[in-house]
Amino acid sequence: MAMLSQIKSQLPEMLELLKTMVEYESPSHDKEACDALVEWLRGVVTERGGLAEVMHSEGSGNQLRATWGSGEQQILILCHLDTVWDKGEIARRPFRVQGDLAFGPGIYDMKAGAVITLFALSHLFWQGWPLQKKVVALFTSDEEVGSPVSRPIIEREAKKSTAVLVLEPAMAVSGALKTARKGVGDFHIRIEGVAAHSGSAPEKGASAVLELAKQVIALHAMTDMAQGTTVNVGVVSGGTRANVVAALAEAHVDLRVSTMAEAERVIPQILGRVADTPGTTVTITGGLNRPPMDRSVGIAMLYAAAQSVATSLGITLSEGSAGGGSDGNFTAALGIPTLDGLGAVGDGAHALYEQVSIPHLAERTALLIGLLEQIGQ
Repeated sequence: MAMLSQIKSQLPEMLELLKTMVEYESPSHDKEACDALVEWLRGVVTERGGLAEVMHSEGSGNQLRATWGSGEQQILILCHLDTVWDKGEIARRPFRVQGDLAFGPGIYDMKAGAVITLFALSHLFWQGWPLQKKVVALFTSDEEVGSPVSRPIIEREAKKSTAVLVLEPAMAVSGALKTARKGVGDFHIRIEGVAAHSGSAPEKGASAVLELAKQVIALHAMTDMAQGTTVNVGVVSGGTRANVVAALAEAHVDLRVSTMAEAERVIPQILGRVADTPGTTVTITGGLNRPPMDRSVGIAMLYAAAQSVATSLGITLSEGSAGGGSDGNFTAALGIPTLDGLGAVGDGAHALYEQVSIPHLAERTALLIGLLEQIGQ
């Protein structure tokens, strides 16, 4: 409890650091912006006792590998710095504090998690590092777009780790940790038809848009709520003019599955779709980007350790299964015990009302410190 009181006294400093981080806008596809945040963060890590290594990337913003402590064994912490918000959003929605809540683009998902990590690890450093294991924290720049560049780095570090702690936000409002997550699939549909004048010669055409409409209906019909499987066509485009039979149409599809068995059942059905409209062809590419995160024995043990720490701090803790994926899906699939949702308590991921609870920043920092002390021996 004394440690929690000490962390609470640092809340103004935490908020100041969080404000600066939010104001460093970092859209996933803006390498220059992400690199600027990584470079700033490198200095913060060094000031707080960590060893910082910038990992330069060609296909995305750079990544930052930060290490505290020493030892042959390590614990891995995962944070991502990129957000879904385009540059300029901070001018429309500047960082602000209202009562016990702080608002700003990317604050909940997941810059507050990075701040919690920095304060927890620097606390342990200033306490003389009571852990026997070192802690490696990865701050990545491409999570929101599927982690195409950082995934090999994450998996390499996970294989060297006894546990992985993911500082993604907690389950909205409840603050529950995430002990299971759905797997995520991404697909692209390209439909080619035959262009023709829609008034004078419609019979000479083959509408790609018509075929896409049929495909959308068929794909959405694959949703099975009882199995936790959802298929969503989220972006569509096609055609050139209202009076031209569309020669091309495209769509992007999102798949969520609770188990690998469901993934293996549904994915072939998606990839195997064929055209129903004469004169059109359907090409579908993609697959499973993140495997499901199952609540394994190792995950259950990590959650039990977190619950023990929470009890000692007077904090109520619960767990749940999330519909979204994270980099924790990759590490859990490798068999490494992974505990997710250790970051901010709040609401509004990817939403205009994105917010974090200020008092919970101290609680989650204390929880992370206690958990690291328990599993780091």
